[in-house]
Amino acid sequence: MSTQSIVREMRASWAFIVRNFNLIKRYWKWEVVFFAYTIANSITMGFIGKGVEAFSGAVLDTNYLILYMLLGSILWGYLSILFEIVAETVAWERWEETIEYTFMAPIKRATHLLSVCGFAILYGILRAGLILLVVSIFFDLDLSKANFASATAILAIASFSFIGLGMVAAILPLISPEKGVQVVHIFQALLLMFSGVYYEITVLPLWMQKVARLSPATYALKGMRSAILDGKGFNELWSEVWPLLILGFFLLPIGIYFFQIMEHWAKKKGVLKRSG
Repeated sequence: MSTQSIVREMRASWAFIVRNFNLIKRYWKWEVVFFAYTIANSITMGFIGKGVEAFSGAVLDTNYLILYMLLGSILWGYLSILFEIVAETVAWERWEETIEYTFMAPIKRATHLLSVCGFAILYGILRAGLILLVVSIFFDLDLSKANFASATAILAIASFSFIGLGMVAAILPLISPEKGVQVVHIFQALLLMFSGVYYEITVLPLWMQKVARLSPATYALKGMRSAILDGKGFNELWSEVWPLLILGFFLLPIGIYFFQIMEHWAKKKGVLKRSG
């Protein structure tokens, strides 16, 4: 690829990122609504952790329980927003009536998809940081043991796996304008159930534990909790890191590959712009 082509793709990538931020600004009222919902859900999880001691009547490490629940809620909020933004790429294009312009633009599809991913990561990190800031007002959190460097590394590595999953899920709205987005949310709910967001996967039936080991969220949650709650360094988290690396290595290119195949199919069948 020539230098001129690389510069063109980089400009296109930046344009997609800026456009997505502009869409957030345009629909900021809805973003506020969803943000408030996520905060309320995170705070609820924190109070559940705080209430366990009252229900059990035993002396428990309440700070640990609260952080355990909050980390699950906040990290899932980040991963799910990453997943949703990538998965609903086609739905957004249809809604804005720009799908034909975008998919006929003289840029590589990988550039388009990875640009959306870049926006999703930036927006997800900003959103998760704000949620943590608001939640900290309600709870006296002890983060003295937290290893934020390890937690950040785990979060970065896990992002690639979820981006790959999001690209695979984005195929559904592409081939089924009527029900594709709803199926994406069902897929997301299954990930939530299997990945141990609010509980250890050891409480699941054995067959569900085997399925959970295929989910990147399982390793991301365990790694993040070990880094924040126990202060483990990156080297101590290798049992969570290597599955995330392998999953990301396979899921990202697979997501791009299958999306391109189904895009070709949608254009051939004439369902790319169809809204119903």
